[in-house]
Amino acid sequence: MGIRFTGWGTAVPDRVVTNDELSATLDTTDEWIFERTGIRERRIGGSAGSLGLAAARAALTNAGVTAESVDFVILATTTPDNLIPATAPSIASALGINAPAIDLNAACSGFMYAVRVAEGLTATGAKRVLVIGAENLSRWTDWNDRTMAVLLGDGAGAAVIDAVEGPGDILGFDLGSDGSLVHLLRCEHGGTIWMDGKEIFRRAVRIIVESAERAMAQAGVTSDQLSLVIPHQANVRIISAACQRLGVPMERAIVVLDRFGNTSSASIPLAVDDARQRNLLHPGDLVLLTGFGAGMTWASAVVLWSP
Repeated sequence: MGIRFTGWGTAVPDRVVTNDELSATLDTTDEWIFERTGIRERRIGGSAGSLGLAAARAALTNAGVTAESVDFVILATTTPDNLIPATAPSIASALGINAPAIDLNAACSGFMYAVRVAEGLTATGAKRVLVIGAENLSRWTDWNDRTMAVLLGDGAGAAVIDAVEGPGDILGFDLGSDGSLVHLLRCEHGGTIWMDGKEIFRRAVRIIVESAERAMAQAGVTSDQLSLVIPHQANVRIISAACQRLGVPMERAIVVLDRFGNTSSASIPLAVDDARQRNLLHPGDLVLLTGFGAGMTWASAVVLWSP
């Protein structure tokens, strides 16, 4: 058995916060932010629950399936609506899904971790899994800290994943974590998000490249065969450096952080849906999905894009 992505959906808040707006209260400028991050604006508002629900509805509609047909719901998030209970059951209930529902926290790698879990669930009998990545990072942002306030945004993306005969869409997968690096990016209970930006940058590029190479080796493909690279949207410099080391032109990388900022576990599905909407994905394309996050965690998959 394998899995196939049969529907995608996204949701972002209406409120747009531009670099110029942040410059009014922070010691920064639009030029400074864009040059160092690639971000022009971000969306602020909603919650992991409300945004995740909207993205999930869009994905189900795109797949042309009913909520009742879903066997399992996985919500990847670092910002659940409450500490207890999990947010996924509330989303499932609002959709009319009577099935198991769990939250999963692997930070910015969360969506890819959830896809891997979904793959395992289909191997043990699940026919259809709804995977959601949703974040309300603005709730945990210190808006007086220019190193973090300029980076983060809110949003959600979702995918309907079906079990299929044969290998399916996933040709190679790699994921892992290194708990010795938890101190580099963290948020304590009741606190705000903090990171060691320089060290994250240094390690992230290497982690992305090594994980991507392992996934490609498992799939039996090389970087020159990739039609697109769809990375976690953390920083355009990280994306550019990783693509350079992989030998992939930046023109083949999907970048949406200029409009949404870093949306953690929502960033990869937001970028996938952007590529879909712009007709950049075609049947038979080889696509690399890759991300890294706090933990540190990482995950990469080579996907054979299907109709």
